[in-house]
Amino acid sequence: MCNPEETALLQLEETFSATLARIDSLVLQPLLLATPEPSDPWGRECLRLLQQLHRSSQKLWEVTEESLHSLQERLSHPDAIGLETLLLLRGADHVLQVHMEYLESYTSCVVVQAFQKIAKRRSEYGQKQRKVLRQFLSDMSLEGTAGPTLVEALRQPLTHHMQQYVLLLLSLGDTIKERHPARELVVHAATLFGNLQSFMRQALDQAVATQALWPTLSSRLRDVLCSPAHRLLQDSQDIPVTVSPLRAQRVLLFDDTLVLLQGHHVHTFDLKLVWVDPGQDGCTFQVLTPEEEFSFCAKDPQGRVVWQWKVTQAVSQALRGKKDFSVLGAGLEPPEPPACRCVEYTFRMEGRLCQATYEGEWCRGRPHGKGTLKWPDGRNHVGDFCQGLEHGYSTDEVYKGYFQEGLRHGFGVLESALQAPQPYKYTGHWERGQRSGYGVGEDGDRGERYIGMWQADQRHGLGVVVTQAGVCYQGSFQADKIVGPGVLLSEDDLLYEGSVTRDLNLVGKGKVTFPNGFTLEGSFSNGAGRGLQTQGVLDTAALPPDPSSIRKRQLGLGAFPVESRWQGVYGPFRDFVRASCPGDLQEALLGFHTQSSRELRKSQEYLCCQRTHPKDSKSSIEDILEELLRHQEPKALQPYLRKALSNSLHPLGKLLRTLTLTFQATYAGVGANKHLQGLAQEEVKQHAQELWAAYKGLLQVALQRKGQALEEEEDAETRDLRVHGLVLPLILSSFYPELFTLYLLLHEKEDSLYSQGITNLSLFPDTKLLEFLDVQKHLWPLKDLTLTTNQRHSLVRNKCFLSATECLQKIVTTVDPREKLEVLERTYGEIEATVSRVLGREHKLPMDDLLPLLIYVVSRARIQHLGAEIHLIRDMMDPMNTGGLYDFLLTALESCYEHIQKEDMRLYRLPSRWGSRDRW
Repeated sequence: MCNPEETALLQLEETFSATLARIDSLVLQPLLLATPEPSDPWGRECLRLLQQLHRSSQKLWEVTEESLHSLQERLSHPDAIGLETLLLLRGADHVLQVHMEYLESYTSCVVVQAFQKIAKRRSEYGQKQRKVLRQFLSDMSLEGTAGPTLVEALRQPLTHHMQQYVLLLLSLGDTIKERHPARELVVHAATLFGNLQSFMRQALDQAVATQALWPTLSSRLRDVLCSPAHRLLQDSQDIPVTVSPLRAQRVLLFDDTLVLLQGHHVHTFDLKLVWVDPGQDGCTFQVLTPEEEFSFCAKDPQGRVVWQWKVTQAVSQALRGKKDFSVLGAGLEPPEPPACRCVEYTFRMEGRLCQATYEGEWCRGRPHGKGTLKWPDGRNHVGDFCQGLEHGYSTDEVYKGYFQEGLRHGFGVLESALQAPQPYKYTGHWERGQRSGYGVGEDGDRGERYIGMWQADQRHGLGVVVTQAGVCYQGSFQADKIVGPGVLLSEDDLLYEGSVTRDLNLVGKGKVTFPNGFTLEGSFSNGAGRGLQTQGVLDTAALPPDPSSIRKRQLGLGAFPVESRWQGVYGPFRDFVRASCPGDLQEALLGFHTQSSRELRKSQEYLCCQRTHPKDSKSSIEDILEELLRHQEPKALQPYLRKALSNSLHPLGKLLRTLTLTFQATYAGVGANKHLQGLAQEEVKQHAQELWAAYKGLLQVALQRKGQALEEEEDAETRDLRVHGLVLPLILSSFYPELFTLYLLLHEKEDSLYSQGITNLSLFPDTKLLEFLDVQKHLWPLKDLTLTTNQRHSLVRNKCFLSATECLQKIVTTVDPREKLEVLERTYGEIEATVSRVLGREHKLPMDDLLPLLIYVVSRARIQHLGAEIHLIRDMMDPMNTGGLYDFLLTALESCYEHIQKEDMRLYRLPSRWGSRDRW
């Protein structure tokens, strides 16, 4: 059985649907059709608002029809269709939203008098529609103009309909038993529409008050303030209030803006950045904004209560970003706005922040927490703020690093703006706002880079200067000047030991060792226009130095202990671990990989609108430690570390990325100098040790939090095996481009000779090359050669030992030294497998047979920069492989590399038999 209230609801929906249809066909559509396209901006805006009202009216009619249909179905089949199927109950929130959209469109038209302006343009419209409008009005005379009549004709059906909704839903709720499945839905719907009814009255009153405001303002002020989105909440002409120190003549509180009028000047304040403080007496309260503070003083305590209540209510609504019943309802106490918010603001007053835009967290009118500060000239600071000052860690185009009390302190990067006339960059340590400690400074104007010690913003102590011309100098610096003798190496391996000028010109006493071994010792000078002059002794009796001894001329080694170079990067991580990884301190590890401004705003959205609470940092570190405990076993450890190091949100990944940045700042670009290869190599190994120590520190914290026994401290041998066998291969790819470039430069001459040998050997057909290399004929894989018609074995090229050749070519597809050695091992296996197939039995190659076959495979693989590859593998491979199979195979490959460089290989001469002098 159906309740009488359901029948009444059906009749109500039928009436409202028919009314909406008539309003659309008899009022809105004729009004839009009768209106030509306006030429002025306000006319076009009014037409747009009417079109929006028409669309929302259509949407309201559609949802009313859906509700009507659900009621008809219910009344036709009361036993089969339950009360809870009614759209008004199961879709109350959706129905409410559609009503809200219609109300918003209608009140926007009221605020800017859109009905009056459109009707005024078509005066005949009002005369024709008077009888039509009478259908929708019950208690209004039609003697007035068409504009107000239209306003009332669209308002009355809506307010009457909503009033009846609430009455019928309340009555329906009274007739339903407590345990009825639809009772909660009915109560919820009645509450929603009751709130909507109250909100509707308030919204209509605000729209009418806002409409009445515009005629009281001058045309200039009206042009600035008039907007369909504005709703006037309070006017100082209604309840007087004075504002100091500004002495505003009039105060207007809109739903999104606080406006202070002072003559023809308009001061506007975004309510999202307004804080309200109770005053010291009963008539005063304080208003805080990012750049100004005001005192609002009413004539009596009642006026102060109204203004303070209205401003607080408006701030809460603006922060929520939507009209909310809990805010706009008739409660005595509005909800207290949060003290911390996340908003964007551009500073306007003169000072350090003038024209700078801040986007991030605020607290009581000051940037406080995470944020982004951008200046028009390109400067940019992203990081922590404390009471309006930069604090903690920052990231920007000019400075990226840690702050302490507003000063650069700890590790950071200082880089000039793109348009700076003298570009520069500094990566290193800071102390109280000055460069101090180990750092890398690059002077783009001079084209040189300084690597070494700093003090009080100047180069001070041991340092290395690298220039774009390939010159590399190591010496002592004091107060930014070179003092005493030093060592200078040129790109062509010239060595100078002595004093130099600021521009690295030779001066005073010194000794030059030329690449051919000759030496020149004496005094040097550089005169203007005269070039280099010298007086000394030239010694031509010395023999040319061994190439390996020249390669050992490396700068920086021993000058800067590797374990102390980047303590500003390791230090914050160690502090984080020592403090048992607290969630709030984890933010200090964000470093250069902090979220973008948009991500930051999204993640902190809950501070101002309380919509969603993202996972906090405490739970994040808990998840990381939990996962770490689950992957302690050797088989699971390597995949876990690979995943952690590649994740920019994981503490280990953050640490690796910052170390990568320091490595690039040191050895990329100008720093790509072969005389720094040793410095870079030991730095990579040190980073691997520090990352392993960081992992062990996190593991200890995870075990401690779980109350489990802490691991015993591992011995040096075990640690080295873990570092070289586990961590180093995982991180090498992050440093590989810069590191391998240094190896390329260091072994450029040998690789050039090797390349000539490969080019010459590639001209040989397979059988000729095997014969030239003195490979025994019974080992030639002629069975593998497929000949075409009239083709001879002596003409076939690149077919013998093809599987071994293709296998060796894969050595350049990985950066992991172990994987490169595994490729070499498989290549050796392919050579033996091919020989065994040729002989028809398993055959182990003796050393005398292996070397020429391996030279053949290397020459056919045509691997570029093989010398750089070999030496990088040798330097970075696991020490456990020393003396084993991998070491033997790598030595054999080195021997092939050296043989191919020999003159007889490059000039087609038959080499001597492989003897005991050959290196194995």
